[in-house]
Amino acid sequence: MIRNQWYAVLESQEVPPGKPVGVTRLGEKLVFWRTGEGKVVCMRDLCPHIGARLSQGKVRKNALMCPFHGFEYAPTGECVHLPAYGKNGVIPKALRAATYPAHEAWNFIWIWWGEGNPEPVAPKYFDSIDETFSYASFRQHWQVHYSRMAENQLDVSHLAFVHHNTIGRSGRAVVDGPIVRLENDLLEVWVSNRLDDGIPARKAEELPPPARHPFLQFRFPNLWHNWISDDVRITISFVPVDEENSLLYGRFYQKFMRVPILRNLVNLFGAWSSIYIANQDKAIVSNQFPKKTDLKMGEKIMQSDRAILTYRQHRSRLQQAALQTQK
Repeated sequence: MIRNQWYAVLESQEVPPGKPVGVTRLGEKLVFWRTGEGKVVCMRDLCPHIGARLSQGKVRKNALMCPFHGFEYAPTGECVHLPAYGKNGVIPKALRAATYPAHEAWNFIWIWWGEGNPEPVAPKYFDSIDETFSYASFRQHWQVHYSRMAENQLDVSHLAFVHHNTIGRSGRAVVDGPIVRLENDLLEVWVSNRLDDGIPARKAEELPPPARHPFLQFRFPNLWHNWISDDVRITISFVPVDEENSLLYGRFYQKFMRVPILRNLVNLFGAWSSIYIANQDKAIVSNQFPKKTDLKMGEKIMQSDRAILTYRQHRSRLQQAALQTQK
Protein backbone atom coordinates (compact mmCIF):
# COMPACT_ATOMS: atom_id res chain seq x y z
CA MET A 1 0.00 0.00 0.00
CA ILE A 2 1.05 3.60 -0.58
CA ARG A 3 1.23 5.79 2.50
CA ASN A 4 0.11 9.44 2.57
CA GLN A 5 -2.78 8.94 0.17
CA TRP A 6 -6.57 9.29 0.23
CA TYR A 7 -8.17 5.86 -0.20
CA ALA A 8 -11.85 5.34 -0.98
CA VAL A 9 -12.65 2.48 1.40
CA LEU A 10 -16.43 2.33 1.93
CA GLU A 11 -19.68 3.49 0.44
CA SER A 12 -21.56 6.03 2.54
CA GLN A 13 -24.55 3.79 3.27
CA GLU A 14 -22.28 1.25 4.95
CA VAL A 15 -21.89 3.58 7.93
CA PRO A 16 -25.39 4.29 9.28
CA PRO A 17 -26.10 6.88 12.00
CA GLY A 18 -25.83 5.71 15.61
CA LYS A 19 -23.87 2.50 14.98
CA PRO A 20 -20.11 1.88 14.85
CA VAL A 21 -18.92 -0.27 11.94
CA GLY A 22 -15.75 -2.34 12.23
CA VAL A 23 -13.84 -3.29 9.06
CA THR A 24 -10.36 -4.27 7.99
CA ARG A 25 -8.79 -1.87 5.51
CA LEU A 26 -5.17 -1.33 4.46
CA GLY A 27 -4.12 -4.13 6.77
CA GLU A 28 -5.59 -2.43 9.86
CA LYS A 29 -8.72 -3.02 11.90
CA LEU A 30 -10.69 0.24 11.77
CA VAL A 31 -13.98 1.51 13.15
CA PHE A 32 -16.20 4.06 11.42
CA TRP A 33 -19.03 5.99 13.06
CA ARG A 34 -21.00 9.21 12.65
CA THR A 35 -21.30 12.17 14.99
CA GLY A 36 -24.67 13.66 15.86
CA GLU A 37 -24.25 15.96 12.85
CA GLY A 38 -23.63 13.00 10.56
CA LYS A 39 -19.90 13.54 10.04
CA VAL A 40 -17.92 10.34 9.50
CA VAL A 41 -15.14 9.49 11.96
CA CYS A 42 -12.45 6.83 11.47
CA MET A 43 -10.50 5.35 14.39
CA ARG A 44 -8.27 2.39 14.90
CA ASP A 45 -10.55 -0.33 16.22
CA LEU A 46 -8.67 -0.58 19.48
CA CYS A 47 -9.27 1.03 22.86
CA PRO A 48 -5.90 2.34 24.12
CA HIS A 49 -6.85 1.30 27.66
CA ILE A 50 -6.50 -2.50 27.49
CA GLY A 51 -7.27 -3.42 23.90
CA ALA A 52 -11.04 -3.84 23.56
CA ARG A 53 -12.67 -3.42 20.13
CA LEU A 54 -14.30 -0.02 19.88
CA SER A 55 -16.56 -1.34 17.11
CA GLN A 56 -18.38 -3.35 19.80
CA GLY A 57 -19.20 -0.14 21.66
CA LYS A 58 -21.91 2.48 21.31
CA VAL A 59 -22.19 5.95 19.81
CA ARG A 60 -22.98 8.49 22.54
CA LYS A 61 -23.92 11.79 20.85
CA ASN A 62 -20.49 12.97 19.65
CA ALA A 63 -18.36 10.24 21.19
CA LEU A 64 -17.71 6.53 20.79
CA MET A 65 -17.98 4.49 23.99
CA CYS A 66 -15.74 1.49 24.62
CA PRO A 67 -17.83 -1.61 25.47
CA PHE A 68 -15.44 -2.78 28.21
CA HIS A 69 -15.17 0.09 30.71
CA GLY A 70 -17.30 2.85 29.21
CA PHE A 71 -14.44 5.15 28.20
CA GLU A 72 -15.73 7.65 25.63
CA TYR A 73 -13.65 9.04 22.77
CA ALA A 74 -14.35 12.25 20.82
CA PRO A 75 -13.85 12.44 17.02
CA THR A 76 -10.35 13.79 17.68
CA GLY A 77 -9.49 10.60 19.59
CA GLU A 78 -9.38 12.41 22.93
CA CYS A 79 -10.93 10.55 25.87
CA VAL A 80 -13.72 12.80 27.16
CA HIS A 81 -15.30 10.53 29.77
CA LEU A 82 -13.71 7.98 32.10
CA PRO A 83 -16.43 6.58 34.39
CA ALA A 84 -14.04 5.00 36.88
CA TYR A 85 -12.57 8.46 37.66
CA GLY A 86 -15.91 10.16 38.19
CA LYS A 87 -17.37 13.07 36.30
CA ASN A 88 -14.89 15.52 37.80
CA GLY A 89 -11.85 13.29 37.54
CA VAL A 90 -8.78 14.35 35.56
CA ILE A 91 -8.42 12.21 32.43
CA PRO A 92 -4.81 11.46 31.38
CA LYS A 93 -3.96 13.34 28.18
CA ALA A 94 -2.14 10.29 26.84
CA LEU A 95 -5.41 8.37 26.76
CA ARG A 96 -6.29 8.88 23.09
CA ALA A 97 -7.71 6.62 20.41
CA ALA A 98 -5.75 6.62 17.14
CA THR A 99 -7.67 8.35 14.34
CA TYR A 100 -7.42 8.83 10.60
CA PRO A 101 -8.78 11.89 8.75
CA ALA A 102 -11.99 10.94 6.92
CA HIS A 103 -13.77 12.61 4.03
CA GLU A 104 -17.14 11.87 2.47
CA ALA A 105 -18.14 12.76 -1.09
CA TRP A 106 -19.78 11.06 -4.08
CA ASN A 107 -21.27 8.52 -1.67
CA PHE A 108 -17.79 7.26 -0.86
CA ILE A 109 -15.90 7.46 2.42
CA TRP A 110 -12.19 8.18 2.06
CA ILE A 111 -9.48 8.00 4.71
CA TRP A 112 -6.06 9.62 4.70
CA TRP A 113 -3.74 6.70 5.33
CA GLY A 114 -0.55 8.30 6.44
CA GLU A 115 1.19 10.86 8.57
CA GLY A 116 0.07 14.39 9.31
CA ASN A 117 -3.10 16.19 8.35
CA PRO A 118 -3.93 16.46 4.62
CA GLU A 119 -6.27 19.44 5.04
CA PRO A 120 -7.26 21.41 3.09
CA VAL A 121 -6.47 18.94 0.29
CA ALA A 122 -9.44 16.64 -0.38
CA PRO A 123 -9.58 13.45 -2.47
CA LYS A 124 -10.64 13.69 -6.11
CA TYR A 125 -13.07 11.60 -8.11
CA PHE A 126 -13.55 11.96 -11.91
CA ASP A 127 -14.42 15.41 -13.21
CA SER A 128 -16.51 14.18 -16.14
CA ILE A 129 -18.99 12.35 -13.86
CA ASP A 130 -21.56 14.75 -12.45
CA GLU A 131 -24.99 14.72 -10.83
CA THR A 132 -26.72 14.11 -14.16
CA PHE A 133 -25.62 10.47 -13.97
CA SER A 134 -27.43 7.79 -11.98
CA TYR A 135 -25.83 4.50 -11.02
CA ALA A 136 -26.16 1.05 -9.51
CA SER A 137 -23.31 -0.32 -7.43
CA PHE A 138 -21.90 -3.78 -6.71
CA ARG A 139 -19.15 -5.24 -4.55
CA GLN A 140 -16.86 -8.27 -4.77
CA HIS A 141 -14.15 -9.83 -2.61
CA TRP A 142 -11.02 -10.94 -4.45
CA GLN A 143 -8.24 -12.96 -2.79
CA VAL A 144 -5.45 -10.89 -4.26
CA HIS A 145 -3.53 -7.68 -3.53
CA TYR A 146 -5.31 -4.61 -4.86
CA SER A 147 -2.39 -3.81 -7.21
CA ARG A 148 -3.21 -6.91 -9.28
CA MET A 149 -6.83 -5.79 -9.55
CA ALA A 150 -5.81 -2.32 -10.69
CA GLU A 151 -3.36 -3.63 -13.27
CA ASN A 152 -5.96 -6.00 -14.67
CA GLN A 153 -8.22 -3.05 -15.46
CA LEU A 154 -5.31 -1.25 -17.15
CA ASP A 155 -4.44 -4.34 -19.22
CA VAL A 156 -5.55 -3.74 -22.82
CA SER A 157 -4.39 -7.03 -24.37
CA HIS A 158 -6.40 -9.62 -22.40
CA LEU A 159 -9.87 -8.76 -23.72
CA ALA A 160 -9.95 -11.18 -26.66
CA PHE A 161 -9.05 -14.08 -24.37
CA VAL A 162 -10.48 -13.57 -20.89
CA HIS A 163 -13.59 -11.88 -22.29
CA HIS A 164 -13.86 -13.83 -25.56
CA ASN A 165 -17.65 -14.11 -25.27
CA THR A 166 -18.39 -10.64 -23.81
CA ILE A 167 -16.52 -7.36 -24.34
CA GLY A 168 -13.71 -9.11 -26.27
CA ARG A 169 -15.82 -11.20 -28.61
CA SER A 170 -14.72 -9.17 -31.65
CA GLY A 171 -11.36 -10.93 -31.37
CA ARG A 172 -9.29 -7.75 -31.73
CA ALA A 173 -6.09 -9.13 -30.27
CA VAL A 174 -3.52 -6.82 -31.92
CA VAL A 175 -2.72 -3.81 -29.73
CA ASP A 176 -1.49 -0.60 -31.31
CA GLY A 177 0.14 1.48 -28.62
CA PRO A 178 -1.52 2.03 -26.22
CA ILE A 179 -1.09 5.77 -25.76
CA VAL A 180 -0.56 6.48 -22.07
CA ARG A 181 -0.34 9.83 -20.32
CA LEU A 182 0.28 10.60 -16.67
CA GLU A 183 -0.42 14.03 -15.21
CA ASN A 184 -0.06 14.47 -11.47
CA ASP A 185 -1.85 11.39 -10.10
CA LEU A 186 -4.18 10.80 -13.07
CA LEU A 187 -3.18 8.11 -15.57
CA GLU A 188 -5.03 8.12 -18.91
CA VAL A 189 -5.07 5.39 -21.56
CA TRP A 190 -6.20 5.47 -25.19
CA VAL A 191 -6.92 1.95 -26.44
CA SER A 192 -6.48 0.94 -30.09
CA ASN A 193 -7.07 -2.78 -30.61
CA ARG A 194 -7.69 -4.39 -34.01
CA LEU A 195 -7.94 -7.69 -35.84
CA ASP A 196 -4.71 -9.26 -37.04
CA ASP A 197 -4.35 -8.15 -40.66
CA GLY A 198 -0.67 -9.05 -40.92
CA ILE A 199 0.57 -5.56 -40.01
CA PRO A 200 2.69 -5.66 -36.83
CA ALA A 201 1.47 -3.74 -33.80
CA ARG A 202 2.45 -0.09 -33.94
CA LYS A 203 4.19 1.68 -31.09
CA ALA A 204 2.47 4.54 -29.29
CA GLU A 205 4.90 7.00 -30.94
CA GLU A 206 3.70 5.87 -34.38
CA LEU A 207 0.05 6.65 -33.67
CA PRO A 208 -1.65 9.99 -34.35
CA PRO A 209 -2.54 12.17 -31.34
CA PRO A 210 -5.82 11.11 -29.69
CA ALA A 211 -8.90 12.85 -31.09
CA ARG A 212 -11.23 11.76 -28.30
CA HIS A 213 -11.34 11.34 -24.54
CA PRO A 214 -9.29 8.53 -22.96
CA PHE A 215 -10.97 5.14 -22.77
CA LEU A 216 -9.47 4.41 -19.35
CA GLN A 217 -8.48 6.61 -16.43
CA PHE A 218 -6.83 5.67 -13.16
CA ARG A 219 -6.59 8.08 -10.26
CA PHE A 220 -4.00 7.05 -7.70
CA PRO A 221 -4.09 5.31 -5.39
CA ASN A 222 -7.18 3.17 -6.10
CA LEU A 223 -9.84 4.63 -8.44
CA TRP A 224 -10.50 3.44 -12.03
CA HIS A 225 -12.80 4.87 -14.70
CA ASN A 226 -13.93 3.23 -17.95
CA TRP A 227 -15.17 6.04 -20.21
CA ILE A 228 -17.36 3.89 -22.47
CA SER A 229 -19.26 6.87 -23.91
CA ASP A 230 -20.37 10.32 -22.85
CA ASP A 231 -23.53 8.73 -21.40
CA VAL A 232 -22.17 5.44 -20.00
CA ARG A 233 -19.34 4.89 -17.51
CA ILE A 234 -18.04 2.24 -15.16
CA THR A 235 -15.94 3.05 -12.12
CA ILE A 236 -14.17 0.81 -9.63
CA SER A 237 -12.60 1.52 -6.28
CA PHE A 238 -9.97 -1.14 -5.53
CA VAL A 239 -10.09 -1.27 -1.74
CA PRO A 240 -7.13 -2.88 0.05
CA VAL A 241 -8.12 -5.17 2.91
CA ASP A 242 -4.69 -6.68 3.53
CA GLU A 243 -1.74 -7.97 1.52
CA GLU A 244 -3.75 -10.86 0.00
CA ASN A 245 -7.35 -9.65 0.02
CA SER A 246 -9.14 -6.74 -1.62
CA LEU A 247 -12.65 -5.49 -2.30
CA LEU A 248 -13.94 -4.27 -5.64
CA TYR A 249 -16.50 -1.48 -5.32
CA GLY A 250 -17.99 -1.09 -8.79
CA ARG A 251 -20.52 1.34 -10.20
CA PHE A 252 -22.38 1.39 -13.50
CA TYR A 253 -23.23 5.00 -14.40
CA GLN A 254 -25.54 6.19 -17.19
CA LYS A 255 -27.59 9.24 -18.11
CA PHE A 256 -29.30 8.26 -21.36
CA MET A 257 -32.33 6.83 -19.51
CA ARG A 258 -33.91 9.16 -16.97
CA VAL A 259 -37.46 7.78 -16.58
CA PRO A 260 -37.28 6.56 -12.94
CA ILE A 261 -38.43 2.95 -13.30
CA LEU A 262 -36.63 2.33 -16.60
CA ARG A 263 -33.55 4.17 -15.29
CA ASN A 264 -33.30 1.78 -12.32
CA LEU A 265 -33.74 -1.26 -14.56
CA VAL A 266 -31.02 -0.05 -16.93
CA ASN A 267 -28.69 0.59 -14.00
CA LEU A 268 -29.32 -2.84 -12.49
CA PHE A 269 -28.76 -4.57 -15.82
CA GLY A 270 -25.54 -2.61 -16.30
CA ALA A 271 -24.33 -3.59 -12.84
CA TRP A 272 -25.24 -7.24 -13.45
CA SER A 273 -23.34 -7.23 -16.75
CA SER A 274 -20.34 -5.65 -15.03
CA ILE A 275 -20.37 -8.37 -12.36
CA TYR A 276 -20.39 -11.08 -15.04
CA ILE A 277 -17.39 -9.49 -16.78
CA ALA A 278 -15.58 -8.91 -13.48
CA ASN A 279 -16.01 -12.59 -12.61
CA GLN A 280 -14.19 -13.51 -15.82
CA ASP A 281 -11.26 -11.38 -14.65
CA LYS A 282 -11.47 -12.66 -11.09
CA ALA A 283 -11.03 -16.29 -12.17
CA ILE A 284 -7.65 -15.42 -13.74
CA VAL A 285 -6.33 -12.63 -11.53
CA SER A 286 -7.02 -14.47 -8.27
CA ASN A 287 -4.55 -17.13 -9.40
CA GLN A 288 -1.74 -14.84 -10.53
CA PHE A 289 1.54 -15.17 -8.67
CA PRO A 290 2.75 -13.38 -6.74
CA LYS A 291 -0.46 -11.84 -5.43
CA LYS A 292 1.20 -8.42 -5.10
CA THR A 293 3.01 -6.52 -7.86
CA ASP A 294 6.10 -4.34 -7.76
CA LEU A 295 8.20 -2.34 -10.19
CA LYS A 296 10.98 -4.92 -10.41
CA MET A 297 9.75 -8.47 -9.94
CA GLY A 298 11.14 -10.44 -12.90
CA GLU A 299 8.04 -10.31 -15.09
CA LYS A 300 8.54 -9.83 -18.84
CA ILE A 301 6.67 -6.62 -19.65
CA MET A 302 5.57 -6.22 -23.28
CA GLN A 303 4.91 -3.14 -25.42
CA SER A 304 1.17 -3.59 -24.93
CA ASP A 305 1.70 -3.41 -21.14
CA ARG A 306 2.65 0.26 -21.25
CA ALA A 307 -0.21 1.32 -18.96
CA ILE A 308 0.73 -1.33 -16.42
CA LEU A 309 4.38 -0.27 -16.48
CA THR A 310 3.42 3.39 -16.04
CA TYR A 311 1.20 2.41 -13.11
CA ARG A 312 4.05 0.49 -11.46
CA GLN A 313 6.55 3.30 -12.02
CA HIS A 314 4.33 5.97 -10.51
CA ARG A 315 3.24 3.75 -7.65
CA SER A 316 6.90 3.16 -6.84
CA ARG A 317 7.59 6.93 -6.90
CA LEU A 318 4.70 7.57 -4.52
CA GLN A 319 5.94 4.83 -2.18
CA GLN A 320 9.45 6.28 -2.16
CA ALA A 321 8.11 9.79 -1.51
CA ALA A 322 6.08 8.47 1.43
CA LEU A 323 9.17 6.79 2.88
CA GLN A 324 11.07 10.08 2.71
CA THR A 325 8.44 11.82 4.85
CA GLN A 326 8.96 9.19 7.57
CA LYS A 327 12.68 9.93 7.92
